[in-house]
Amino acid sequence: QVQLVESGGGSVQAGGSLRLSCAASGRTFSNYAMAWFRQAPGKEREFVAGVTWSGINTVYAESVKGRFTISRDNSKNTLYLQMNKLKPEDTAVYYCAGDSVGGDKVHDYEFWGQGTQVTVSS
Repeated sequence: QVQLVESGGGSVQAGGSLRLSCAASGRTFSNYAMAWFRQAPGKEREFVAGVTWSGINTVYAESVKGRFTISRDNSKNTLYLQMNKLKPEDTAVYYCAGDSVGGDKVHDYEFWGQGTQVTVSS
C-alpha cells in the first residue's frame, strides 16, 4: 500500500498561484508514476497532470498546459503541483494518485489521496 496525503489547497483570486503537495508513505515512492486529478461539483474526476517515476516525462491536460507544473522529489517522497494564473474554472477538489504504470484515466491509478480543495474566485 501507498498512503498519499495532499496539502496546500485554499482560496485564491483569479490570476493567483497555489502549490499543492502530496506526501507519500508506505512502498517506495520512486517506483510509481504519479498524477494529479481534480473533481468539480457535479462533474466527473478529470486528469490534470502526470509524471513518470523518474520525474523526467510529464503530461498535462490541455486546460492547464502552460499554467500548471507537475514535479516530484523522490528523496522527499513528495509530489507537487505548481498552479499559476488560476481561473475560476480551476475550482475543484484536487487529488494525487499513484500507480506502477500510470496513465490519464481514473482507473489507471491504484492509490489515491483524500483530496484538497482549491477555490478560485473571480
